[in-house]
Amino acid sequence: MNSKSPEAFRTISEVSKDLSLPQHVLRFWETKFVQIKPIKRGGGRRYYRPEDVMLLKGIKALLYNDGYTIRGVQKVIKENGTKKLLQVENENKLFTVTKKDNKSELTQNAISNNAISETKRTKLMNVLNDLISLRKKLDN
Repeated sequence: MNSKSPEAFRTISEVSKDLSLPQHVLRFWETKFVQIKPIKRGGGRRYYRPEDVMLLKGIKALLYNDGYTIRGVQKVIKENGTKKLLQVENENKLFTVTKKDNKSELTQNAISNNAISETKRTKLMNVLNDLISLRKKLDN
């Protein structure tokens, strides 16, 4: 992706490589998130706009980093819109760690209902750390 302008459209293979996701996952997400709308050219070839790529990064972060389910991400997008995902796409725990303020308390409660518990998160992080250390041992 380095050779293209940031405003350039990306093919599904470029987006797949950039996000480290298989192409079929991107196609599946298109069916689950109506907000992802790549332009389709002749033969069904997909071209993703920069906004689509940023949205996909945000969705990936929620699913893979924050432990959301697809339904949970759909709910977050429905309640908060895509602008928040587009603004802070690289920030982990975008919706699971929020500042307290009285205006958004209802939104925070709805969001926290979709997140995994802290004990599950801790267990998953321990498993991840074990896998990383095993991988390092295998590489050496």
